[in-house]
Amino acid sequence: MRVHVDQEKCCGAGSCVLSAPDVFDQRDEDGIVIVLDAQPPAELHEAVREAAAICPAAAILLEQAPERV
Repeated sequence: MRVHVDQEKCCGAGSCVLSAPDVFDQRDEDGIVIVLDAQPPAELHEAVREAAAICPAAAILLEQAPERV
């Protein structure tokens, strides 16, 4: 999984940080999301998917990495 955010769309609600604090944080000056880990480990994928689903601005985009064989 690869995590992308559109900082222009972000409204600073912080729901992503509450759902996946190891992956997302907010800038101190304006609350806009920043990605701490663009390729989180598998154990965080569910929390990251939840964060993307509940983002009120739909600013989180998830890209599925190809499966390793």
